Amino acid sequence: MTASLFDEGSAPSRAGAPLAVRMRPRTLDELVGQRHLLEPGSPLRRLVSGSQDGRAGVTSVILWGPPGTGKTTLATLVSTSTGRRFVELSAVTAGVKDVREVVERARDALAMQHQGTVLFVDEVHRFSKTQQDALLPAVENGWVTLVAATTENPSFSVISPLLSRSLVLTLAPLTDDDVRDLLRRAVEDPRGLDGTVELSAEAEDHLLRVAGGDARRALTSLEAAAGAALDAGSGVVDLQAVERAVDRAAPRYDRDGDQHYDVISAFIKSCRGSDVDAALHYLARMLEAGEDPRFIARRLIILASEDVGMADPSALQVAVAAANAVQLIGLPEGRLTLAQATVHVALAPKSNAVTLAIGAAEADVRRGLIGPVPAHLRDSHYARAQDLGHGVGYVYPHDVPGGVAAQQYAPDQAEGRRYYHPTRYGAEARYADVADRLQVALGHQAPPEQKPEERDAAAQVGSDGAAEEPREPAAEPGATDGKG
Repeated sequence: MTASLFDEGSAPSRAGAPLAVRMRPRTLDELVGQRHLLEPGSPLRRLVSGSQDGRAGVTSVILWGPPGTGKTTLATLVSTSTGRRFVELSAVTAGVKDVREVVERARDALAMQHQGTVLFVDEVHRFSKTQQDALLPAVENGWVTLVAATTENPSFSVISPLLSRSLVLTLAPLTDDDVRDLLRRAVEDPRGLDGTVELSAEAEDHLLRVAGGDARRALTSLEAAAGAALDAGSGVVDLQAVERAVDRAAPRYDRDGDQHYDVISAFIKSCRGSDVDAALHYLARMLEAGEDPRFIARRLIILASEDVGMADPSALQVAVAAANAVQLIGLPEGRLTLAQATVHVALAPKSNAVTLAIGAAEADVRRGLIGPVPAHLRDSHYARAQDLGHGVGYVYPHDVPGGVAAQQYAPDQAEGRRYYHPTRYGAEARYADVADRLQVALGHQAPPEQKPEERDAAAQVGSDGAAEEPREPAAEPGATDGKG
């Protein structure tokens, strides 16, 4: 067994160790984030405060979460706070023989020294079924307290017997405030940079963007930037120092200011204008700047109906699927689903006929063209409804050859009004033919294809709700982006 496979002990912070190691929390009170797992009486809190003999109150756990959220730290705290032996295995390099050797040592320590062992398995999803099977006796008999870490859903990557003997605890990505507190602590703490540098506000913001909720990445980037600043004879870690150290330019983007509205507007107009490369450029700018991916997904859903509509009905399905995927998997993988939806919407044939149709219908309603519902269409499923004439004369379409019943559907005031004027673009050409045939079947005259000037006039009628993004930083942008 080699030291590269696992190390015993609590791995105390060393002067020459990376900043992320030196700043590893020593107590639960120093831990940032994961408040939902550390409430009084929670399984993790009880695990950390368990007895030193390794028996009472001990439960094996599987920590599932993104990188840099504290999985290794929590495993170390379980050991150091209770005096248990701490043994770390890497699922990348350890084999079945190594697992069995660790288990034997743990059993001997418990039997002869009455000392429990915390076995931390990093990236447990990389263990084969045979390797995971080798852990079962130790977990079953309490020879070790297993703390396994994984970035993948354990329901698919960990065998069922091991899952049933462990608690699965989900770690949430760190918030910007969590990472900000950690950075400021690292600058001042004697274990960290010990006040040898100052961190500018712009540099701090860029480090937050680079970190993406990963504490380890944030501290590694800070250490590199601080080293670059000190080598240059400066005691200030500014934006330029961070950009040089992490080789990543800071996007000029204010999520609460003009850039937010200008870039999302350019993204929308690029998709509408079918310039897929420009649309992807603006998407990348927003993602790099830390824009909320759910906001981008909502805009794509709106675009799919507002500017593509029936010319490609599948665009809405793709956009909704992308929004659901982003909600499920988050970033960075979620950027792929957003890019796919962006490409689909940008390349799709365009039609705003749906937007114009609902706008024109709403305009008629606002002008008072509402009228009573025709008597034969009214609800007749209650006592005395037919005595009032409700439902009398209604023709059930399924009883008519072709399934289309020629009868009045709109109220008198709106009878004969035409709202939906399908284009001949993409799939909407087929729907245009269907709409024309149905108008004839319903006893109406098929509407002629709109001329460009008529479509412009209709756009004016239906544009009341199509405003540019409202400049309210805390509010959700408006339902449509408009043509301006």
